[in-house]
Amino acid sequence: MYVVQLNNASKSTVRTFLIIWFGQLISLFGSGLTSFALGIWVYRNTGSATQFALISFFAILPALVISPIAGALVDRWNRRDAMILSDCVAALSTFGIALLLLAGQLQIWHIYLATIINSMCNAFQWPAYRATTTLLVPKKHLGRASAMTQLSEALAQLLSPTFAGFLLISIQIQGVILVDLATFLFAFATLLIVKFPKPNTTVVRTLSNGSLLEESTYGFRYIQARPGLMGLAIFFSIMNLTFCTAEVFLTPLVLSFSSVKDLGMVLSIGGSGMLIGSIVMSIWGG
Repeated sequence: MYVVQLNNASKSTVRTFLIIWFGQLISLFGSGLTSFALGIWVYRNTGSATQFALISFFAILPALVISPIAGALVDRWNRRDAMILSDCVAALSTFGIALLLLAGQLQIWHIYLATIINSMCNAFQWPAYRATTTLLVPKKHLGRASAMTQLSEALAQLLSPTFAGFLLISIQIQGVILVDLATFLFAFATLLIVKFPKPNTTVVRTLSNGSLLEESTYGFRYIQARPGLMGLAIFFSIMNLTFCTAEVFLTPLVLSFSSVKDLGMVLSIGGSGMLIGSIVMSIWGG
């Protein structure tokens, strides 16, 4: 329903959004495969829930720290170039992990470093992706477009653990990482074949006179001045803290009495709620 309604708008920009969306969906799926596989590798080799949890810590903290600056920089850069650069750097870090695995030299700290690099890349890629969506999709369909973006995350969360569980048995962790690299190449190709519209000068840029520091802090001041947005931000912060804590404990718990394949099924079932909600929102539009 979403696609049909969007076709009434500018076909070229809608086509661009769908191409980008599909490329990011495939890339998210591949990244989910590697994330699952490396998490299992760390837990199996250390038996430590703490070292396993550090993967999630390093996946979130760097992006949290640099996101304000990253958002301001993305406003200054060509957004397609920002996404391409982020994909390339993330792919190189994953390729480095694959080489270390093949050489038998992979250490825990290598995985932490690659996770930090990927987290920083996401801090640039997702603002560029979401900001570009607002240029490609008519305002009345932004709710559906946002739902489709969440749908891609839900599909990756639903499919990646199950596929990774089976692939770890059949082609081992090296094969899983190679599949991830192939998905990076696919996403890279989709970005190369589309043309992003040029954004207009933003209110933030006008008010801050182009100062990077002013642009980086503007978002905080904007939210602080609006109690509704501040309350929403606090609510989601608490919800994400609770969810991430439970998610970190889930893997060691399931592996303590079951197999990797079963863990993948459990995590996939956990992603089904996000999938259903995203589909409903895509049809309804909010």
